[in-house]
Formats: sequence, C-alpha cells, structure tokens
Amino acid sequence: MREDNYNKACRKILEKALAGEIESENQLNKVKKDVSKCYHLASLPRNGDIIMQGSPEEQAIIKEFLRRKPVRTISGVAVIAVMTSPAPCPHGVCLPCPGGPNSTFKSPQSYMGREPAAMRAIQHEFDPYSQVRSRLSQLKEIGHDIDKVELIVMGGTFSARSLDYQEWFIKRCLEAMNDFTGKEWRETAWRIGKSLPYIPLEEVQKANEKAEIRNVGITFETRPDWTAEEHVDEFLRLGGTKVELGVQSVYDFVLTRMQRGHGVAEIVRANQVLRDSAFKVGFHMMPHLPGSDSKLDIRGFKKLFEDSRFRPDYLKIYPTLVTEGTPLYRLWEAGNYEAISDEEAAELIADIKGMLPKWVRLQRIQRDIPAHQIFAGVRKSNLRQLAEEKLREKGGKCRCIRCREVGHTGLKGREINAKDVELTVETYEACGGTEHFIAFEDLTADVLIGFTRLRFPAAPYRPELQDAALIRELHVYGSMVPVGKGAKQKEWQHRGYGKELLEYAERITHENGYRKLAIISGIGAREYYRKFGYTLDSVYMSKVLKD
Repeated sequence: MREDNYNKACRKILEKALAGEIESENQLNKVKKDVSKCYHLASLPRNGDIIMQGSPEEQAIIKEFLRRKPVRTISGVAVIAVMTSPAPCPHGVCLPCPGGPNSTFKSPQSYMGREPAAMRAIQHEFDPYSQVRSRLSQLKEIGHDIDKVELIVMGGTFSARSLDYQEWFIKRCLEAMNDFTGKEWRETAWRIGKSLPYIPLEEVQKANEKAEIRNVGITFETRPDWTAEEHVDEFLRLGGTKVELGVQSVYDFVLTRMQRGHGVAEIVRANQVLRDSAFKVGFHMMPHLPGSDSKLDIRGFKKLFEDSRFRPDYLKIYPTLVTEGTPLYRLWEAGNYEAISDEEAAELIADIKGMLPKWVRLQRIQRDIPAHQIFAGVRKSNLRQLAEEKLREKGGKCRCIRCREVGHTGLKGREINAKDVELTVETYEACGGTEHFIAFEDLTADVLIGFTRLRFPAAPYRPELQDAALIRELHVYGSMVPVGKGAKQKEWQHRGYGKELLEYAERITHENGYRKLAIISGIGAREYYRKFGYTLDSVYMSKVLKD
C-alpha cells in the first residue's frame, strides 16, 4: 500500500508538470510537499522516480525540466570519476600532499577521503565495476542521458601501478558500462572454458564500440616522470585519450623545495611525447607553493602559455592548502610557511583567467576538500565565482573554452543563432609541432559550439603515426544528445558540425603534404569515425587521404 501511494504521488506530480503547473524548482518542491502530505509519504519523491512513472513520450518531454544539476552533462558527455585503491606514490611524499595508504586517512595519495569521488570509492571498496555502475544509476535517476561516458581515473600515479592492476581496473569499468543495459554481449564474446568465462580486454572494448552506453574517452592522472613511451603505450592500449599531469610549477627551484622528485625537463618531455602520440594534455598547477608567491605565480602562468614547450590543452588550478599530517602542515605550524588567503587567491585566479587563450579549458579551480579539514589556505568553495567577479570589475573577460562553450553559456542565459556561427582557425606552436585549433563559434556572442585539435607532430615514436597528422580532440558542446538521435531546438550535437570540422581538418592536412590522418578516438566513438572512412589502425582510427 505504501509503495502504491508513492507511485501514485509520483504520477500526480508528473501530470502537474506536464500540464504546465510547475515552472520552477521552488514550485516543484512545493508540489512535492503538498502531494506527499496528501498521500502520507515519509519522504519527498525523487525526480528519477517521477520520470519513471511516465510513458517514453512523457519522459522525453519532462526529463529536461526535472533534470537536476544540468552541468553534469552540459558539455555533451556524462563524466564519471572512479578512484583506484590506496597506493604510495613512487617517489615518496610532496610537502603539501595529504592522504596515502600510510596516512591517518588510509586514502589514495593526495586525497583525504572526504572528497565526493573518494567517498564514493570508499563506499564501494574501490571496486571499479561498482563505482561505475552506481554512478550510472545515480545520473540516470536524476534525469541525465548516459549514452556517452567520459571516464576519469583518479587516485594517484596510475602508470606506477602494476600492469595487471591497470588492465583489470579499466576492463571492469568498461564491463560495467556494457552490462548496464544487459549482459547479452557476453554471449558473443570470446570464452575460455564452459564454467569460467574469460573475456579479454580487446573483446570488452569491441563490445563497447556498439554498446548502448559507450565510453567516449578515458583520462588518466599521472606524474611527468611516469610518462615515458612505455607508459604512453599502455595508456593507448587501455583506450586512453587524455592525460592529466601533476606539473604543479614551472620553476625547478619550487619543484625541488616541494620535494616533487622531478624537474621542468621531465614536464617538457612528457608533454611532447603525449602530444606526438595524439593525447589531449592537462596540467595540474599549484599556486603559492613554498618558495613562490603571487608575483612569481603570475609570471609562471604567463610562461605556461608563452613558452611553446608547455601550452596545455586543459588546466586545473589548486591553490596550495595546509592540511593535517602533511610536511607542509609542520612548516606552517612552525611559522615557516604562510598560506594564501581567500582574497589573494581570488585576485590571482582573476588575473590568470584574464590571460588564458581561447584553446585552453580551465576545468577546475580548487580541490574538493571540506573546509573543516583545511588548517590554512582557501576555504571558500566559490573561488571561481569570486575570481570571475573580480575579473569583471577590472573590465576583463575569460576566454577559455569552459567560459565560452555553448552549454555553459546557455545556462547563463546567453543565446545564439545558428546563422551567426562561423568556422575559425587559430594556429600556434607547441612542443616542436604545430597546433590548429579549428572551431565553430559565434564571434559576436563569443560562444563556442565545437572544435577539433589538429596537430602536425614534431617527432612521433609510434609506427602508426609516421608521416601522419593527428586529431587529438573533436568535441561538439551543448546538452548531450543520445547516440542515433537528432538534435532538438537549442541542442547543438548531431547537427553536422563534427563532420564539417573533420572535413576541414582533412583538407588542410592534405594541403600541408600529409597523406594520412590519425585520430585518438574514445572506444565508443570509433563507430562515428567509421562513417567517414576511418578504420582501426592498432589503437588509432586512421584514414589515408586521397589526392
């Protein structure tokens, strides 16, 4: 009876929403309370349960309205972060680093166990299959499409883990995606033995190419000194498309003082090897490390984009924090280190945002560490917002990808007309090669629809990439449109922008004397490229360009 009342309540709320009686989140919450009281419910109905009471046609209408946290899929993919089990960093411990298996937190290195991703991992005992399956269920419940999944592997230096662990971890993540809508795919995959089925990684990947939930990218976190050719080869074999490097600083003396265990030379080398293997590259940076200050940090960030040895595609900025049990905590306690304040950090980030080029995406600003675990440093959780306000006060504007992409600008009420969208190209040097940032954008509204990163490499070591140009990324922004579906009004995926970007990249590749174009493709995106004549070439999707 209680379950029947719950379902009736969900249906009642759904009908009110379909009738146009609910136009805001406040109205939705009020209706939930009124209906729950009427049906004597102990708790308010969840949005996912309300959606499930509708027919497929009704669900399609109401899902957009009931979707909570639209930012989760507003960039065109569902991002799922998974965390590896606690393991020590191969070089030891940096001054500001919390966590690790030997810490009081018993958490992965550089995490304190209270971050959202860490808490989910602990809840599932760091099992990759359970983490992915649970997150898929959560996203689906709150109304998100989950057809295209970008996997982010967190938890320390992934390339320092054993090869067996690396393969097992990624394989289980992919199996969770394949299994989510049914296990029939296992029947057609290769089996060894009758009672104990064994499916190799390659077969799991092959199944994901046509699965209902497809993996369109895998991001690995690692250190620059653990990004040699053999590590890059393994990232590629596992299906990797992006690597985030713990760079932290562009000054050797700062890296030495923080006991990082590597220098700038290793950063430059890792960046070049990754780019010439077609990876997207992200840098993690830590302002206000011991030995640095805001003035030096500003110079360092200018160097990051003026010096062609660096120029990352993605950026995460984590102002240095003083947390319990770290070597930095002991320095701070002894009065030998002064942490950055909220105000100074906001000023610094504002200045950094004002200098960012249009081809970089500022993904994150500050860690997810709860304020009560921070002894000194930035405690305000809205640092990005504070920095944006300061930048506006100075008359400046951030032109990074995140601030201009059509999904995020749409959430802020900025609208554009498809007639105003035009193709633009910005060319720059990086790591000895030439980068072409080819984009569709509305220059008047300063809104980015989609882009591709085309690279003429410097010295690729992979045999498949000899005499080839590289597509390191192809992305069309806006709310995720499910695989095989057409775009609705105000949706930008599946309108042909990806095809046009690809055709333009092929044309200028051919004009510059290359006869082959190789794409680093997410496993679940391979079918998309096959439509345009690309074939699987070891770990890449490649095409020989005809005269």
